[in-house]
Formats: sequence, structure tokens, C-alpha cells
Amino acid sequence: MVTGPDFFANNRERFLDKLPDNTAAFLFSGEEKKMCADSSYRFLPDRNFFYLTGLEKPDLMLLLMKKEGVSTVLIFAPVHDSMKERWTGKRMDFSEIACISGLDIASVRDRETFTDGVFKLASDNTLRFAVDGSSVMEGPRSFADRCRKQGREPLDISNILIEMRLVKSEEEISSITEAARVTEEALAEMKKLIKPGVSEYELYAKLEYEMAKRSSMLFAFETIVSCGKNAFYLHHSDPERSGDGIAAEGSFVQVDVGARVNGYCADISRVYFVGRPGSDGDRRVKLLGLIRELRKAAFSFIAPGKTFAELNSQMYDIAGKWLAEQGLINDNFSKDDVTSYYWHNTSHFLGLDVHDVGSRDSVFACGNCLAVEPGVYIPEWGIGFRIEDDVVLTTDGCRLLSSGADDLEGIIAD
Repeated sequence: MVTGPDFFANNRERFLDKLPDNTAAFLFSGEEKKMCADSSYRFLPDRNFFYLTGLEKPDLMLLLMKKEGVSTVLIFAPVHDSMKERWTGKRMDFSEIACISGLDIASVRDRETFTDGVFKLASDNTLRFAVDGSSVMEGPRSFADRCRKQGREPLDISNILIEMRLVKSEEEISSITEAARVTEEALAEMKKLIKPGVSEYELYAKLEYEMAKRSSMLFAFETIVSCGKNAFYLHHSDPERSGDGIAAEGSFVQVDVGARVNGYCADISRVYFVGRPGSDGDRRVKLLGLIRELRKAAFSFIAPGKTFAELNSQMYDIAGKWLAEQGLINDNFSKDDVTSYYWHNTSHFLGLDVHDVGSRDSVFACGNCLAVEPGVYIPEWGIGFRIEDDVVLTTDGCRLLSSGADDLEGIIAD
């Protein structure tokens, strides 16, 4: 798993190999986001900064410079301040920063010297500055604006990092696998609570407790627990305690959840039937049959050289024929007919972000990690759900990183 400094040191080395000569790249961990006047949200560092350092604290800066073939790496961090730390928590020792990131301690500098250091670099007209244009943090934008005011248009190095992150190492794949394991263990504990009368809120709280108990404190995304018709709101992330948020006999519960381990995300969706199906005509079972067929076809189709568009086309054809058999659309159906029931894409990249970096036009390559989530939603039946698992692309196909469980007995909660 991604636990040692060698992983981050190797990432920096590969990045510097791709960085144009006579370029200084500046990356920022980011700033805390205020929740109110005197409290902030739990901090998640910029994902590219983390990818190159392994550090998860705010207000850190990374300089990666290549000049005349010689590489320099520096991290700028706040020094200890007993009064500030009394109120905002302890800061990292420079030795700890060096240990986690795989740098020599001499390469960790006081953040207060950052501006002076940049000023000196700015006097070198042969040196080009670069920033990560994909960052959601304020630091890169502010720094780029300052560069422009000084007549320097910074280079955007985000494409280098996107290309690197698309193909996962064995350490990264192991971390996603572990995140999936934690997620599915939490799901198994939550399933024990499912019965008529249980609320979305209770199931949501149980899921997040079980993930936190397994050391996943900051989840991959907002947990989704939807009872019955709430599943038609795909990102139903505000669990309800009453009304539509109560599980009913003969209905179902849709869950979409992901733990985060070593910075890497799982993304798993499961559906649970509340009560055992009463007859062969149970529409929940009918739809499950389609979803299972779509999943089998998707896992067989995904391979290097294929694309998201081609995968979606395969799914639309299978789903369209089934929908026509049910009398929901015409036999000579169009794509628009199918997407009126097949609401979202079948898959997306997975990694440090739950919807990880990479163009939707990308051609799949060995080492890509994907979340695969065919879903069909039928308002006329009052039923709609998806089942989602995580895979890694291999030389000739894909391999599951999560369990792939979709058997009926595992789905029934009674």
C-alpha cells in the first residue's frame, strides 16, 4: 500500500523527468475552508500535492525545479508557534515532513522564506514558472495572478500529473483494494439493520461509524442511502428520519458509499431488498436480472483500447432490448429512448479522487482503475437502482478490486 516515502519520491522523480528544462513548478497543499467564524471543515490536501509528497496538512508549498538538467526539490512549511498551535493544533516537525515525503531534512524550509526565495528565482529570466491549473485550491490561482502581474505567464503542468495519475502503481491499486474492503465490511454491518421501519439516517450513521472505526475518517464522497423512491434522486446525500426515508416491506434501499485509505478512494453501490420477494413477478427481481446482465457484459467488455463511449453503447443496446421487452419503449428504440431510463454513465476513473482525473475521451490502458455502475431507473414501476464495483485494467481485460457481489440472496435483507 501507499505507506512509504519511496512512493512519493518516485512520483517526484518521474514528474521531474517530464518537466521541461529551466522550469520551476510550484504546488500548494491548500488552505482550510471555513465552516463558520472559528471553525473549519476537515482538511483534504490538493490531490496532486499529496501525490508528490504524501503530506496532508494545510499551508504547505512544494517547489520542483529543473535547471540545466539539475533538479531541486524544496518543501516550505510553517514552523512551530506555541501560541498558534494552542488553538489550531500542533504543526509537523520538519523531520516528520522529511520522513513522510522522502526528502532530506535540509530540503524542508520555513514557509516565511518562500516569498524571498521566489523573488530571487524571478530575477532569472531563463527560468519559467509553472503551476497546477487543475487545482481547486486558491494558492495556485493567487500565485499565477502574481506571476502575470510581473509579466510572467505561468506554464500549466496539470497534464503531466493527469497522465501520471491515470496509470496506477501496485501500491495505489492495493490502497484502492483496501478501501473497497473497508467499505464492504461497513456495508455488511449496516445490512444487519435493514428491516421495515428503519430510517435512512440510522443506516447512514451506521455506515459512516463502521468506516471510521476502520480508520477511514474522511470518506471518498458524501454517503448516499436512499429508501424506495428517494433512489430516483441519484445523489440523495441528506438522509431522512421519516416519511420517504423509512424502509418499507417490499421496497428496496440503494446505497452508494466509499471509504478512503492512504488517500485513495473506493466507490461501491449496493441495493438491498426489504423483505423476501413474494413471487416470480417481483419487479425488483426483474430489474436485478437486467443489472446483473449489464454488469457481466461490462466486466467482459472493459479492456485496454476500449473507451467510455463504446462501453456506454454496449450498455444502451442491452438495456434497450430489455426495456422494449417490458413494453417501456418501442422495439425500434433510439439512444434517447434508452437514456430516459439509463440516467448516468456506466463508468468513471477512480483513484485519489472518486471521479479521478482523465478525459472521458481517453482510451483505456493497463493500470487504469475504474468504478463500474450500470443503473436503470423506472419511475412507472417505482423502482430504480445500480450496483457498482471497482476494477483495474489488466493487459487483456479487467480485474475486480471489490467483491463484485450481486447474488439475490446477498441482496435480500429479511
